Amino acid sequence: MTEENDVPCLEGPFSQDVESVLISADEIQDRVRGLGRRIDEHFAGKDLLLIAVLKGSVIFLADLMRAISIPHEVDFLATSSYGVSTRSSGIVRILKDLNEPIEGRHVLLVEDIIDSGHTLAYLSRLFRARNPASLEIVTLLDKPSRREVDIDVFWTGFSVPNEFVIGYGLDFNQRYRNLPFIGVLKPEVYESIS
Repeated sequence: MTEENDVPCLEGPFSQDVESVLISADEIQDRVRGLGRRIDEHFAGKDLLLIAVLKGSVIFLADLMRAISIPHEVDFLATSSYGVSTRSSGIVRILKDLNEPIEGRHVLLVEDIIDSGHTLAYLSRLFRARNPASLEIVTLLDKPSRREVDIDVFWTGFSVPNEFVIGYGLDFNQRYRNLPFIGVLKPEVYESIS
């Protein structure tokens, strides 16, 4: 990972809000390509469906699906458990369900970050009840120090410390998703709201 205070290309409206960069854009792209190769091997010859949990995982999904060379389809699910808070409420609401049934499909759930684990535990139970041929999870980021629920994650991009991370799809109050790296948000930005 990058040096803690190596904050690249921070110009524009968000530059003053980033404390440090944890993972550079190049490191992310290298890891996504590696995950794509492993997914190709694991799901070769299978009916693969990628399900992205909106909104945070959309950038990860876009890069990951281009790194996967085997045929696959994509669907989306939207949930809510945070609102404008920095902590999950533990109550997961489905805001948008899948468009297609998953019965008999090999499903890869694509997540941006695993924090407490409540959302993925809920989604795993929900999807298993729909009888997929298999259900695996890939996450870009894992924050193991915050885990409250055991989650069986097949592939993890990076483990991160207990910091409020933003960028590459991750947000605070719907902002910072467009940053090309994973950065730490300065506490003064979110402490007044949470």
